[in-house]
Amino acid sequence: MAENEKRIKTHRIRCLSKMKMFLLAITCAFVSKTLSGSYMNSMLTQIERQFNIPTSLLGFINGSFEIGNLLLIIFVSYFGTKLHRPILIGVGCVVMGLGCFLQSLPHFLMERYEYESTVSVSGNLSSNSFLCMENGTQIIRPTEDPSECVKEVKSLMWMYVLVGNIIRGIGETPIMPLGISYIEDFAKSENSPLYIGFVETGAIIGPLFGLSLASFCANVYVDTGSVNTDDLTITPTDTRWVGAWWFGFLICAGVNVLTAIPFFFLPKWLPKEGLKSNADIIKNDKEEKQREEVKKKKDGITKDFLPFMKSLLCNPVYMLFILISIIQFNAFVNMFTFMPKYLEQQHGKSASDVIFLIGIYNLPPICIGYIAGGLIMKKFKITVKQAAHIACWLSFTEYLLHFLCFLMICDNSSVAGITTTYNGCIKPEEKSLGVGLHTFCTRVFAGIPAPIYFGALVDSTCLHWGTLKCGESGACRIYDSANFRYIYLGLPAALRGLSYIPAFLILNILKNRHLPGENASSGTMLTEAKTTKKENKCKDMDQNSKVLNDNELKTKL
Repeated sequence: MAENEKRIKTHRIRCLSKMKMFLLAITCAFVSKTLSGSYMNSMLTQIERQFNIPTSLLGFINGSFEIGNLLLIIFVSYFGTKLHRPILIGVGCVVMGLGCFLQSLPHFLMERYEYESTVSVSGNLSSNSFLCMENGTQIIRPTEDPSECVKEVKSLMWMYVLVGNIIRGIGETPIMPLGISYIEDFAKSENSPLYIGFVETGAIIGPLFGLSLASFCANVYVDTGSVNTDDLTITPTDTRWVGAWWFGFLICAGVNVLTAIPFFFLPKWLPKEGLKSNADIIKNDKEEKQREEVKKKKDGITKDFLPFMKSLLCNPVYMLFILISIIQFNAFVNMFTFMPKYLEQQHGKSASDVIFLIGIYNLPPICIGYIAGGLIMKKFKITVKQAAHIACWLSFTEYLLHFLCFLMICDNSSVAGITTTYNGCIKPEEKSLGVGLHTFCTRVFAGIPAPIYFGALVDSTCLHWGTLKCGESGACRIYDSANFRYIYLGLPAALRGLSYIPAFLILNILKNRHLPGENASSGTMLTEAKTTKKENKCKDMDQNSKVLNDNELKTKL
């Protein structure tokens, strides 16, 4: 008897400490991965100027992260749950650190940055709006092309940034799907949303640190320490200014590697939280042993993959949710990726100021939304259907408010010679695969192509391209403010408007479904029976997949 009590006590302590350790470690991993991602997005303009590349190529470099991620996301999401998840996450963090280090290498392999003398550093915009800079004029001077000019081969050092970003995407792959599934497998069902909320908090804190770091680095000259900054003829508000983008990547590399350490000391399995009796512990131990035996069978890993995929593809709510995500991600990826460039060009702010303002104005509302949403869900016991309606209508209201951005305009720069004369959200065992499939689709159809085609559209608004030696074209220096504004605000608005069509379809489907925790009237049951008959094409799908887990859906929504 005493031995059993001791065993139960030891079990509880071990479960509590290991779960808390994992929560702390995975939260730090979310901080490090979002730190690196937000820093990369904030430094895109600096990278564009450093390597003198067009915005379309810059979009491809940014989208390369998604390429690395999608190479493994489906298989990691499914097969990773059958392997040692904490170690896989730790390896992923180390790989992310390696990717960040590779991205910083060009600075140490290239010559010093040389800026052309064709654009003056005077004021930028003219408008009556307080959001715009005071009236001023930029002057484009002719590019000198001496007869003894020796043309240079354009640098391909940006390839290091491209490859590093792909590697960073590969390393990030296991963190979210395996981390979330590990929590949901071994945490109490009522504690799971709370734990995931802590983890998501890390995803908010990371960009805050990333944007702060980017704001600091953008204000430091790229070759600081190698040149006398007092001799510079440009300032951070100049379109030729390049900040110390490489320095932040070194910091991100170190943070990612340090974050990986705790995961190598965590176990493959944890006892399920909430086991109180000796019988529960023995039953859990037997289940763990059975799981271990299943994993040893070679055919046990792959036999369920195709049935699970078929079950997900036959789930209308899940597939519509993927469609919404793809359309919305196209809009949000474009807006977030090119927001620093847009604010610099439209409102004449320095990159450092723009990045700082993005962090100050965007992140606090997101934090408030997470906290308020969780409290409201818990206090009023919001059901899945209610949560879906709240999310949809709040999003639609915000979408309508987005059109106010079209009123905040600034005129073109006055430039001589240019602008003037001269869960259905699914079964628990499909959960990890479902998250992976959703991430895969959004990255293939949004994360990768969106920055590329949007960058090409932004290039089409360029008024003046920078010039290298002998007159070769470099990065764009000045854009047509009006056309840039129409593309930056108009295209995402059109995409988001289109996404509400499948959103309303989801609400209609959920209206006819009975979910756990809801009182089923006879009318509801009759409607559900009719809906089931219409889904005979997916008759071999497990019928349990149509019964949605309320807690999981609340968490996802």
